[in-house]
Amino acid sequence: MDRIECMKSFVRTVETGSFSSVARELETTQPTISKQIAALEEYLDVQLLIRSTRSLRLTDEGTHFYEHCKRVLEAVAEAEASVGQRQKPSGLLRVNCPVSFGQFQIVPRLKAFLDRYPDIKVDLIVTDQFVDLVEEGVDLAIRVGNLQDSSLIAHRIGTTRRVTIGSTSYFEKAGKPQTPEDLIHHNCIVYTRLSTGNEWHFQGLHGLVKVKVSGNFQANNSTAVREAVLSGLGIAVSPIWLFGDMVHQGAIEVVLKDYQPTPLPIHAVYRRGRFVPAKVRSFIDFLADEFRLNPWVSDYGQSLPLQVEEALWWVSKG
Repeated sequence: MDRIECMKSFVRTVETGSFSSVARELETTQPTISKQIAALEEYLDVQLLIRSTRSLRLTDEGTHFYEHCKRVLEAVAEAEASVGQRQKPSGLLRVNCPVSFGQFQIVPRLKAFLDRYPDIKVDLIVTDQFVDLVEEGVDLAIRVGNLQDSSLIAHRIGTTRRVTIGSTSYFEKAGKPQTPEDLIHHNCIVYTRLSTGNEWHFQGLHGLVKVKVSGNFQANNSTAVREAVLSGLGIAVSPIWLFGDMVHQGAIEVVLKDYQPTPLPIHAVYRRGRFVPAKVRSFIDFLADEFRLNPWVSDYGQSLPLQVEEALWWVSKG
């Protein structure tokens, strides 16, 4: 019996609550995981898990052993990473991020990252829903907006700069707002995953402006918001990189240029623990350096509203 491998299977089974989930994650079979844990129980002469047709539950001994296993596995990983080739970033890196952010800001940069670290393999999980890093076995998540989960370690790696935007066809029919307050007379497309909901915040020359907007369409996915804008449905507050070079083509227009929607922080978050794998550290550092070069995902010039022309130049550069 390889006790370290059995301990790994046991810890992930506790965290996911499923033999099958661990089997898929480790690319093996459900009976193999079950046998590994049974072998541990036989070796320790205690029952670690109470199994039923619907769930798995730790015994008191299992709870105690689980906490010790986590510390042992972390120490093993740290020891392995301290010598020889293990010091090089390597292995499978499971990353979670929002759909559109992954499409426009992560995937285009992956080739450069993987060229720099050829021993790393990236598994990108894209969803606009927050995932449980422990349960899903995710090494690192990229989150846009204010953080709410204080149980995770967070590194700020950038800032999402946004604009107020709509299609040319919409503005031809409804006119253009001149101030944020004018938005109450427009059909506004709301991204429901924002913590402020339908209350849009702007930084103007005289400070913060808050406006409650409304409309006949809202969505929990930024790609859906993008398509709604392109169809002429209404006005949205959105990162301009979400629209590529479409402003150049005249399909959409940026309005309220003197009122910048409040920027949103970009964080890289991961589980607490004294040991951070080299593959995780390398990806965080890489993205922070990449984002620093582009003012639409960094704090560049945050004290002053960026001009639309400058934004479009950066969009055209990808």
